[in-house]
Amino acid sequence: MHTEYDFENEIEATLLNDGGYQKGSAKSYDKSTALFPDDVVAFIQTTQPKLWARLELLFKDQAAAELLKALNQELNIKGSLKVLREGFRIANRTAKMAYFAPNSTLNETSKAQYDANIVTVTRQVITEFNERIDLVIAINGIPIATLELKNGLSATGWTVEDAISQYKKERNPQGKLFTFKKRTLVHFAVDTDEVYMTTKLDGENTRFLPFNRGFNDGKGNPPVENDVKTAYLWREILLKDSLMELVGRFLHLNREERKVRTESGFRYITTESMIFPRFHQLDAVRKLISHAKIHGSGKNYLIQHSAGSGKSNTIAWLAHHLVSLHNTFDEKIFHSVIIVTDRVVLDRQLQDTVAQFGQTDGVVKKIDKDTHQLTAAIAANVPIIITTIQKFPYVMHSIQTKAKHGEHIVLDTEGKRFAVIIDEAHSSQSGETASELRQVLNKSGIEAAIAAEFMDLDETLSADELAVQQAVLREQFKRKRQENLSFFAFTATPKWKTLALFDESNEHGKTPFHSYTMKQAVEEGFILDVLANYTTYKQYFRLLRAAEADIELPKHKAKKELMRFVNLHPSVISQKVEIIIEHFYAVTRHKLGGHAKAMVVTSSRESAVRYKLAFDDYIAEKGYEGIKSLVAFSGRVILPEQSEKEYSEPQMNGGIKETKLPDHFDSDNYQVLLVADKYQTGFDQPLLHTMFVDKVLSGVQAVQTLSRLNRTAKGKEDTFVLDFVNSHEDIFEAFKPYYQRTEAGEMPDNEKLADLGNTLDEWNIYFAQDIEDFAAVWFGGRTTPTHGEHKKLNAIIDKAVEKYRHLSDDPNRNTEQQKLFKSQLQSYLNLYLFVSQIVPYADSLHEKRYVYLKALMMKLPRGLQPENLDLSKMAVLQYYRLQQISEGSITLNNGEANPLKGSTDVGTGQVSLSEELDKLIKELNESFTTEFTLEDLLFFESIEKFAQNHPDILNAANNNPLASFIDYFNSRIDDLLVSLFEKFGESVTKVLNNPKIKHKVSRRLAKAIYEKVHKG
Repeated sequence: MHTEYDFENEIEATLLNDGGYQKGSAKSYDKSTALFPDDVVAFIQTTQPKLWARLELLFKDQAAAELLKALNQELNIKGSLKVLREGFRIANRTAKMAYFAPNSTLNETSKAQYDANIVTVTRQVITEFNERIDLVIAINGIPIATLELKNGLSATGWTVEDAISQYKKERNPQGKLFTFKKRTLVHFAVDTDEVYMTTKLDGENTRFLPFNRGFNDGKGNPPVENDVKTAYLWREILLKDSLMELVGRFLHLNREERKVRTESGFRYITTESMIFPRFHQLDAVRKLISHAKIHGSGKNYLIQHSAGSGKSNTIAWLAHHLVSLHNTFDEKIFHSVIIVTDRVVLDRQLQDTVAQFGQTDGVVKKIDKDTHQLTAAIAANVPIIITTIQKFPYVMHSIQTKAKHGEHIVLDTEGKRFAVIIDEAHSSQSGETASELRQVLNKSGIEAAIAAEFMDLDETLSADELAVQQAVLREQFKRKRQENLSFFAFTATPKWKTLALFDESNEHGKTPFHSYTMKQAVEEGFILDVLANYTTYKQYFRLLRAAEADIELPKHKAKKELMRFVNLHPSVISQKVEIIIEHFYAVTRHKLGGHAKAMVVTSSRESAVRYKLAFDDYIAEKGYEGIKSLVAFSGRVILPEQSEKEYSEPQMNGGIKETKLPDHFDSDNYQVLLVADKYQTGFDQPLLHTMFVDKVLSGVQAVQTLSRLNRTAKGKEDTFVLDFVNSHEDIFEAFKPYYQRTEAGEMPDNEKLADLGNTLDEWNIYFAQDIEDFAAVWFGGRTTPTHGEHKKLNAIIDKAVEKYRHLSDDPNRNTEQQKLFKSQLQSYLNLYLFVSQIVPYADSLHEKRYVYLKALMMKLPRGLQPENLDLSKMAVLQYYRLQQISEGSITLNNGEANPLKGSTDVGTGQVSLSEELDKLIKELNESFTTEFTLEDLLFFESIEKFAQNHPDILNAANNNPLASFIDYFNSRIDDLLVSLFEKFGESVTKVLNNPKIKHKVSRRLAKAIYEKVHKG
C-alpha cells in the first residue's frame, strides 16, 4: 500500500469480503437528499412488502418518489439515528429503516430481517459542493459515516493530521451529507498509524478525538504483524455486525439544558451532542459482555479507567447490554442490573445518563427516596436499578415493616442472577454493608450453602447449638462471593484490596480486567494534565508559649494540634485568602472566556467556615466584583470564640440547599467553591480551572481531589494548582502508582489471618471460652437482642476490658502495650473483612472471633483524649510568612519528580553593603512610615555574612542578568530572615509582617549584591 488509492482498495476489499458489506456506487448517490435512493427502495421492498404494496396502490409509479420524500423530511426533522431506530411515518404506516440484531436466536423472523439490512461502502462520493469523499458507509441507503484516508508512505507524505485539516477546511458543515445528526453520524480521519473521529463538523472549531487502542499505557497504536497499526478499524469496528450494534445500542444523542445569562436576565438553552463511544469505552463494554456471555454470573471484574474518561457513559452502555444479555442457550444471564454508588446523595449525572440511554420506558428505576422503594424494585424485577450501597442493610427491615402494615412483599431471589455495577470501587465492595447486599440478592443461595455445610456436622448438636451454628454460617456466607452475583467495579485508583477482590483476569491473564490509564487519557487529550502547572508554598512561623502551666501530649498529637492552631489562626487564613483572591482576580477569572472557576480545598469544617468568612470580608473590603464564593461542608460548626452562633452550609450560602449547590456553582453567579471533605470525588465541573490546596493530600485522596480539574471544556487549555501544604515530591509519590496500569502486590491470605488471630489470643486478655459464650448469645437466633441478652454480652466483654486496663498503671493514659494490642486487634478486624471475601471455604472460628473482637474494640477505653484543646490561650503566633518555593510541572513519565530549579555552581567573593544601608533605612521610613533606626543597620549588614556563607548566591549574581538574580534572591530571603530571628527578632518581624517592605528590602539588597559582585 503506497498510495491513498491502495489504502482505499485494502479497506474496501476487507469490508466486502469479510465485513458483510455490499459495494456502493458513487453514481447512485443523490446530492439533493444525500441518500442512496436505490438502496432505500430495495430495503423497503425486501423487508416490508405489504407497506410497499400499499405505497404502489396509493401513489402508483410515484411510490418510490413519495417514499424518498417522506424519508427526507423525517431525516431533516428527527435525524438519522432516530429514523434508523424508530422508522418514519408514511401513508399512515411506520416504515422501518433498519432491523437490529435480536437479543436471542429464538425469533427466526427477527434474524432474517436483520440479515436483510443493506450495508454499503462507497468510494469517491461527490457532494453538492463538489467535495470528494474517500469512503462513505451507509445503512439501507442512509449515509452514517465518512472516512478520509491518508497514507504516510505515499508521495505526498500526508498523515492523519492532514485528514483532520481536510475535514475542518474543505468540508462544508452545512452540506446535506455533513449537517449535524441529519445524515452522517461520525467521521473518521485515518492513516496507517492513528485514527481520529468526530460526530460534528464545525469548520475550524471541529473537535476530533483519538480513536486509538493505546500503546504502552499511552497514546497511539501497537505494531501489528504483517498489517498496519489501524487495521482494527476496518477488521473489527466497521464490520457489519459491529456497525449495526454501534448504531442500535451505542450512539446516543445527548441533550443538556444550561442556564445562560442574557441582557434581559437568564434563560435556559438546550444543547445537543452526538455521543460515539471512545475506543476504550467500546472495548471495555464488548470484552465484559463477551466474557459474561461465556462464563455467566459469579465473576468479579475491575475496570481501571482514568478520571474524566467518560465513566458514566461506559456504565450506562454496560448496564443496558447486561440486562439483555443471553447465553448460547438463549437464557437470560442477568435478571436485573443494580448500579451501586457509595455516595449518600446519588450521582445525578450517572442517573440521568443511564436513564437517557434507555430506549424503553420502565427499564431504569432510580432509587432516590427510601429503602421501601429499593425493596419494591428488586421484588418487581426492574431491569436496571440505581441505588446507594447504604440502603441494602435496611431491605429486610423494610419487608418486615411493610408486613406489619398489612403490605406483603415477596423478595424471592431464588434462581435469579444479578449484575452489580459499582460506581467507585473502594468502600462499596467490602465491609458489612456490602455483605448485606449479597444477603439480599442471594438469600436462597446462602441458605442452600448452610444446608450443605450441615451435612457433615455432629448430629449430637442441641437445637440451640444448631441455631447458633446456622447463624454463624449465615454471617460467613454473606461475606463470600455468590454464584448468582457478578460485580463490575469501576475506579481510576485501585487499591491492592480492590485488585484482590475484583480479580477476573483479562485476555493476558492479568488484572485489572480492562484499563484506560491516566497517562493515555492525558496524552490523548481526553483530560488535562493537572500537574502541568503546580506551584507550592512554604510556611515560616514562630510560636511563643503564653501559658504558665504545662500540658503533656503525645508527640504526634502535639504537632498536629500546633499545626491546627497555626492553620486556623485568623492572620494565617487572611494571608492565604489574599493570595487566593488576588490570583483569581488577576489570572483565573480571565480564563475560559471569563467563565473559569476555582476550588479551595480546606483541611476541616472549621477551616472551611473561617475561609468563607475571610473570603467575603476581603472581597467586600476590596470592592471586587465578579467573584463570589460558595462553601461546602457537612453538619453544623461552632467556632470557639463564637459559642452562641452555629454555621451551616445552607446558612452561609444564603439559603441555597445542599442538593442545589452544584447547579448554583455551575451558573455565572458563583466562581469559587470552598470545600471540606465534599466535592473532592465524583464532582464533574468542566469550568473548574484552578485549585488552591490547604490540606495534606496523599495517595488516592490526592489523585481524586486534584483530578476535579482535569475535565476538558471549550477554551480550556490548561489548569493551575497552588498548594500551601504539599510539596512536588508529595504529589509525585501520590500520583505515580495510578499514572499507568496498577498491578497488585502481595496479597494476605487465610494463613496470615490465622497467625494474627493467634497473636491476639496469646495476650490472654480473653480466652476461647469467652468467644464461644459470646457467640452463643450473639447468634442465639434473635434479630434484636433482648435486655437480658445485652447484659450477658456486656458481662462477657467486660472481663477482657478489665484485663486490658491492667496493661496500664495510669487509667488516663494508654501505654505502649495497650496501643500495640489495640493496633493488632484493629488489623485483625480489617483483615478478616477482606480475607473472608476471597477464601474458598468457611471457618466458623474466625467469624466467632470477629464478632467478639469487634464488640471488644467498641468497649476498650480510649484514655485521655484532649480533642478540644484551645491553644489560643497557651501559645502566641509571633510571625507567619508564606514563600513560594517551586513552580512548574510534575512529570510522571521519567519515574521521578522534577528537580526543583536553583543554582548548583560554586563561586566565591565578598561584598560590603554598609554604604547603601543608610539610604535603604531612610527610604523605608519615608515610604512606609516605619521606625527603622541605625540600630537596624547591623541587621541589614548581616547580609554580607550570609553571602559569604552561601557562594551559590554570589555565583548566581555572577552568571545571571540582574532581573533573574533578583527573582532568585527573593526566593532565598525568607530563609535569611528566619535564620537571623534569634539575633534580630524585632527587625525580622518588621520585615516579615509587611510584604511590601520585604519586597523592597529584598530587591534593594539584591541589587546591591549584584553591583558589588560585578564590580569585583
